[in-house]
Amino acid sequence: MRWSWRRRCWPAACSPRWGPTGWSEPPPRAGRTPPDRPHGRWTLRPAPGTPAGSRGRYHQDCTNPIQLTKEDPVRRVLKLAALGAAASLALTACGEAPEDNDTGTTNNDSGAGATDDTAATDDGAAAGGAEDFQACMVSDSGGFDDQSFNQSGKEGLDAAAESLGIETTEVESQSDADYASNVQNLVSQGCNLTIGVGFLLEDAIQEAAEQNPDTNFALIDSAFSDENFEPVELDNAKPILFNTAEASFLAGYLAAGMSETGTVATFGGIQLPSVAIFMDGFADGVDKYNEDNDAEVQLLGWDKEAQDGSFSGDFENQAQGQTLTDQFIAQGADVIMPVAGPVGLGAAAAASDEDGVKIVWVDSDGYLTASEYSDIMLTSVMKQIGPAVEDTIAQTYEGGFTNEPYVGTLENDGVGLAPYHDFEDAVAEKTAVGPDGEEMPLNEVIDAYEEQIISGELTIETPNAPQ
Repeated sequence: MRWSWRRRCWPAACSPRWGPTGWSEPPPRAGRTPPDRPHGRWTLRPAPGTPAGSRGRYHQDCTNPIQLTKEDPVRRVLKLAALGAAASLALTACGEAPEDNDTGTTNNDSGAGATDDTAATDDGAAAGGAEDFQACMVSDSGGFDDQSFNQSGKEGLDAAAESLGIETTEVESQSDADYASNVQNLVSQGCNLTIGVGFLLEDAIQEAAEQNPDTNFALIDSAFSDENFEPVELDNAKPILFNTAEASFLAGYLAAGMSETGTVATFGGIQLPSVAIFMDGFADGVDKYNEDNDAEVQLLGWDKEAQDGSFSGDFENQAQGQTLTDQFIAQGADVIMPVAGPVGLGAAAAASDEDGVKIVWVDSDGYLTASEYSDIMLTSVMKQIGPAVEDTIAQTYEGGFTNEPYVGTLENDGVGLAPYHDFEDAVAEKTAVGPDGEEMPLNEVIDAYEEQIISGELTIETPNAPQ
């Protein structure tokens, strides 16, 4: 098996945006590829006055190519294929689920299990007491109150502080431009382990790891690659990855089974592998429901085969999330899965204004983390980021850091569906045809498919996840 990524993504300033009603923002202009060929010859040039090699400033006349450097956001996104190959290392040993541990002891058979590939440093209890160990974390621009994966990462950091008695430091990034300086500042403060939350911190974490071989690092939702996009292993840097396509498949099946209108939808923040993987699984779940039940539930917002769909352009603009969701609802969608961090709150706001519309949250249990919208939360596709972070910190503290990637799956409880909460009875009252061809309650059908995925009888295939 191997990880494989597909397609290239563009910064919001120059990307066409596919909404439920077609291509929009920015409008076509001279030199741009027409909407029916959105991924043709789109290129970038720096805004007037931009110094060579600087990052983050782009002119919206996307017509003239520039030479991209490793630090450029576009080049970072072009690393998808290489990062997918790098993540294949994880599939040689997808470990057990991280274990909650009140005593701070480490289980070397966990998802971050010990291997011979340990870092040069042996930071941890052996080098001193808990007061001498500092675990640090840098958020992406969504911030630690995003009610999604940044928040889940910080919860793992806080849990490690409580269980181990160690010192912790966290830094919120306000924009992409903050990542490198925030990581370097934590290294300068003497952090024993620095964790970056999200794919967008890959360059900053990798550069710091290469420059500081005696310090340990971890990165959530990405592996590492060199400047030629070739996968690399860093002795002192650990990828923390999640195969959310498995759990999203269950959510897609559930959404199709619970839809009263026969139309469901999904959209992402930015087209990254860690986003598209959710949408792929969701699409497969809808398709499987249609196949089993001779149904024709329509999915808006994502074409898995073409790897095209609806994206808000970032992870912060809640108004854009609300606009996309309003458009989906206007086309009849009554179950919607936003994969966009805080942008999902805009989707929830739009759904709450309409009778009968439900939300599938991602990363954390939205019923709890976005509790103001708990009455419309059908379920959530969860990454167990917190336990994975806590376990990685505990192992590093005990002197057992390893660069072996952790891959969360249904089998090791690294991903899963949240409870149905207020919809528990409604889900049980719905019926569907199960894997054996017999009609049964919808919740039991979903349980049956979960068992098939865990056993390997059913594989969720996607260009953004383990094959």
